[in-house]
Amino acid sequence: YASHEYQKRLTTYGMRGSMSHKGNGYDNACIESFHSILKKELVYLETFSTRAEAKKRIFEYIACFYNGKRIHSSIGYVTPNQCERTYRKTA
Repeated sequence: YASHEYQKRLTTYGMRGSMSHKGNGYDNACIESFHSILKKELVYLETFSTRAEAKKRIFEYIACFYNGKRIHSSIGYVTPNQCERTYRKTA
């Protein structure tokens, strides 16, 4: 987030980055929570033979299971895909 290229892109779009001091998980609480779930539900349970295999399985986990089948309490006990479809119908 601190790279010159990234900061220039933010400026181009009239945006301002939000960063706190190193190690402050509260700035990124949502993604930190996601990473924790990803590790507990996939990464720590499997052994990957190659980096390509790991990338493929992580993609499948996110695209198929996490977004398509795993319900989330924070969005009314529906899947992210269901939540998005509902949002798009009402927007």
